[in-house]
Amino acid sequence: MTPLAAPAIPAAASALRRLYLVRFAFAVVWAVVMFATASHLGPLAVTLLVLYPLFDVFAALVDARSSRATGPVLGLHVNVAVSLLTAVGVAIASASGIPAVLRVWGAWAIVAGVVQLIVAINRRKMGGQWPMIISGAISALAGTSFIVMAGADGATLTNVAGYAIPGGIFFLVSALRLGRVAKEN
Repeated sequence: MTPLAAPAIPAAASALRRLYLVRFAFAVVWAVVMFATASHLGPLAVTLLVLYPLFDVFAALVDARSSRATGPVLGLHVNVAVSLLTAVGVAIASASGIPAVLRVWGAWAIVAGVVQLIVAINRRKMGGQWPMIISGAISALAGTSFIVMAGADGATLTNVAGYAIPGGIFFLVSALRLGRVAKEN
């Protein structure tokens, strides 16, 4: 584990703060629209389900670019690959129905949660990462629940929509904490 470069911390914290605020806003808007379409797997729901991991790809790339000077970004590149595969997987699984989508989404939530957890642990000296550590752990647990829900009768996408809300809140809390880090250094 490479120690964080002290002069790069305020710039990275500021960039991450902006990114996390955007991620919060995206998650809330996405969840509201997804809740409205969660009862069936129509074209809008499929589009939203593919869009979410693609947005995660974008966010991870922005994060990696702005965090390069503070330490390793390998986990972010892993997240890009996993999220790209998920977008394709969700698009394919949507032809088989909600249970298949829940299995793909669940696997993604587990892997992405573990990656988020590792990245946040590696960044903990930067500050503002405890919400990301907690969020990563919760994502892995939620992913497991999605896979279990896929086997239940009457599986819906409602919990997938709800999954975005806590994640968005954790991004908001982390952004607020990073704002303090950026000002202190």
